Amino acid sequence: MSPSSTAIRRTVEAYLRRHPGERDALAGLLALLDRPVDATARTTQPGHVTCSAVIIDRQGRVLHIRHRATGGLMLTPGGHTEPEDRTLLAAALREAAEETGIAPGALCLTRQLLCSPIDIDFHDIDASPSKGEPAHRHYDFRYVFYLAGEEPPTIALQAEEVSGARWIPQPEVTSPTLHAKLLVAGLDGVPEPVNASALIYDGAGRYLLHLRDHKPGIIWQSGAFALLGGGRTHDDPSLEATLLRELSEEVPDLRLEDVKPYAVESATSVDGLSIPVQVFAGRWRGNPDCLALHEGVLLRWFAVDELDRLRLSPATRDLIRRHAAENPPGSDPAVAPPVWDGGSRVVLNGVGVHLHLEDAEGRVLLGLRHPESKYAGDTWHYLAGRCEQESALSCLVREAWEEAGLVIDPADVELAHVVHVVDAPGSLPLMQLVFRARRWEGTPEVREPDKCLTWKWWPRHELPDRLVSYTRTAITRISEGSPYSQMGW
Repeated sequence: MSPSSTAIRRTVEAYLRRHPGERDALAGLLALLDRPVDATARTTQPGHVTCSAVIIDRQGRVLHIRHRATGGLMLTPGGHTEPEDRTLLAAALREAAEETGIAPGALCLTRQLLCSPIDIDFHDIDASPSKGEPAHRHYDFRYVFYLAGEEPPTIALQAEEVSGARWIPQPEVTSPTLHAKLLVAGLDGVPEPVNASALIYDGAGRYLLHLRDHKPGIIWQSGAFALLGGGRTHDDPSLEATLLRELSEEVPDLRLEDVKPYAVESATSVDGLSIPVQVFAGRWRGNPDCLALHEGVLLRWFAVDELDRLRLSPATRDLIRRHAAENPPGSDPAVAPPVWDGGSRVVLNGVGVHLHLEDAEGRVLLGLRHPESKYAGDTWHYLAGRCEQESALSCLVREAWEEAGLVIDPADVELAHVVHVVDAPGSLPLMQLVFRARRWEGTPEVREPDKCLTWKWWPRHELPDRLVSYTRTAITRISEGSPYSQMGW
């Protein structure tokens, strides 16, 4: 079944939040999606949706093919959707496979774009009397994929439609809109994990597995036992944050000890894509029957010698056996109790301070963190810091001066919001205090370039896509007048 206009509109609106300056240019597409028609059908006039695959190799080059129907133009693989295409991304994958012979399993998503289009282009198509088609417009959704393997796949061109292929360096891509977006996206062609999973063990030889819902074509590993976890979103500043969010959604009361990156594995999505998965190993010793499970069918402990009795992917089975061989029962050193065990004992909470500044136009000040920052690299965030041996207000005043050269009088500051966060599995809870300053002196400047690359005033309705998740929550709740929120619990 072709994607609905509602689903396509969600994709378009998310795209326009990243590229608000293109709303007027895509007014025709938005009008099309308001009509009671199939926006993907080639019979829908005066325009309809098409899809393209922007395939990037290890050298950062983009695959282009010579389409016979365009008079020999070099374009990225793509075309019209078909009724069996579940999503626009699936349509782009199918077209790529048909025109180039590159199967979905040879491709993977990118960290920068995930399942979002890098570009939505529109171009006019001349009338074709032989096909009975009038002049019309294509709204082309362009999805980016990396080659999953080290060795490039063999290209087998669809001879009746394609006469040649070429890998083109990104600076030489001729489509103006795609060219511009490629140059700022930082797409180097090297795959990175875009999913995070938890390999949960009890130290006594058992592993916790999750029986997933049986929904073929909708969820991956449908109806099988699997590790807890899921896909990264644009709001996740790191894969650790992805894991935390997924666990909080699936099993909110689960708290792991000693969580560490263990391995990078490969899985297959419902669309056939290769999915690099960062697997984290973590210890837990509880009873899964006492946990509230919000997704899937059940959680159960299994010994290694029981794995062959389960519907379980061979890769997951081998992963568990490898971990068990490296960590035999009783090999774990004595460890401290977890930060929170579901009981009532007192635990430490860290305190962070954040500065919420709004200019005369109501825009919020945010800083782009350095890509190599220990926390939320290449992500926008409040001006913030952790309290040392000082009061929260003193910390705020100090950080404002040290990071941005702003002078703030504590008398001009009020507490605007509190976010109580568990920032990573097994970590200390953090009490994130967000203060609003009504007045300040100075203009934001970059004074710690190893931490922050730039400061920018953002309209609240056009916040950046890569924004620390609790920062986004705080900005939203402050605008609503709400004093408190919590995340990760």
